[in-house]
Amino acid sequence: MSEDRDGMVVYWRPGCPYCMRLRLQLRFTRLRYSLVNIWKDPDAAAFVRSVADGNETVPTVTVAGRAMVNPSRHQVLAAVAEYAPGLRRD
Repeated sequence: MSEDRDGMVVYWRPGCPYCMRLRLQLRFTRLRYSLVNIWKDPDAAAFVRSVADGNETVPTVTVAGRAMVNPSRHQVLAAVAEYAPGLRRD
């Protein structure tokens, strides 16, 4: 598993309060994205470690291939606006 070069991927794990908060916040946006549980996908966990200094820090989000570790809703929306405006659903 590697980051989606055109879309948005939210890497998460069960029980993570930061993941739950970001996922709830994103639910109220009109963004299209994929969710990947790093505990069920070893390749996704390896990808997260590769962009998070060897740690499995989640949420990690990629927007058009650009990784952000533990981003805020604002940071995600800004990245979408800059790199992938087509992710917004009409």
